[in-house]
Amino acid sequence: MSSDTALRAEALGKRFGLRPRWALRDCSFRLPTGRVCAVVGPNGAGKSTLLALAAGLTAATEGSVTVLGTTPAAARPRIGFVAQDKPLYPQLTVAETLRMGADLNPGRWDAAGAERVVAGGDLDPKARVRSLSGGQRTRVALALALGKRPELLLLDEPMADLDPLARHELMGTLMAQAAQYGTTIVMSSHVVAELEDSCDHLLLVGGGRIRLAGEIDDLLAAHLRVSGAAQSTGLGAHTVVESRVTGRQISALIRPAGPVPADWRTSAPSLEDLVLAHLRNPEAPALTPAEPAGSARNEEHAA
Repeated sequence: MSSDTALRAEALGKRFGLRPRWALRDCSFRLPTGRVCAVVGPNGAGKSTLLALAAGLTAATEGSVTVLGTTPAAARPRIGFVAQDKPLYPQLTVAETLRMGADLNPGRWDAAGAERVVAGGDLDPKARVRSLSGGQRTRVALALALGKRPELLLLDEPMADLDPLARHELMGTLMAQAAQYGTTIVMSSHVVAELEDSCDHLLLVGGGRIRLAGEIDDLLAAHLRVSGAAQSTGLGAHTVVESRVTGRQISALIRPAGPVPADWRTSAPSLEDLVLAHLRNPEAPALTPAEPAGSARNEEHAA
C-alpha cells in the first residue's frame, strides 16, 4: 500500500441481518491523502456503512478496506470519527469531555484546537452534555475529533443539525485543519450544495454501490451537457448518462467519446447536475479510477 493512499476499498461489501440485505456491494475506489472528499448519496444509500467500515466499527462481509496503508483497527489512533448521532457521555461537562479526549490521546492531543472549536459556539465549559442542543453537541463531537489531530477525519452528516452560520464557520475550521496539517477529510451528506465549494474529491454512493469516484474536476471534465432538436442524431456514439425530451427539444448528460455534432448546444455540467443525473438513472455505467475518463466503461457496477 502506497503512503499516498488514505483509503482504499476493493470489492468491499457489507450485509446486515439474516436475510441477504446488502448495505454495500462490490465497492472499489482509492482516495489519495490530503483530499477533502464528499461522500454523497440519498438516505439509505450506504454512506454511513462505508464510513463505519473505514473507522473499524464494523467488519466487511466481503472484500477489503485499507486505511492509511493498514487495517482500520491498526489505523484507529490516527483516525478521527464523528458518527451521525454524535455519541457523547451525557453526564460529563464540556470541559470534562475535552479532558477525557486528552487522556485518551496522550502525545497527540491539541488542547488549544479543541477549545477553539468549542469556544466558537459560545459554550459554557461547565454545561453538561445532556443539556446541550443538537448543534452544540455537534461542536463538542467535532472538537473531540479535531483535538486528536487525526491524519484521516471521517464525518457522517456532520452539519445536519447546524444552522447556516454555524455550518459556514465549522466548514472553515475543517478547511483550515486540512490546509495546516494535510488532514484527509471524508464527509458524507445527501446535500450536494453543502459540500460543493469545499471538496475536491467525490464518492457518489447509490443503491449500495459506488457510482462515481475521483477528483471532482476530472469527473466534471469527463461529462458534457448537450441539448438540441429531438429529431437530431449523434448521441449514439457517446455514453448517455441521462436524457430528457421536452416538446421538440432533447437534453442529455453524456460522456463524450469524440466530437459532438455542431448542431448540438453544449455546456459544462455542475456537480449537482452530475450527481442527480447518476442517481436518477441507476443503470448509467459507473465511473471510477479503474475506468479512466475517455476509456471504455465497465457497466457491471451499474447492474
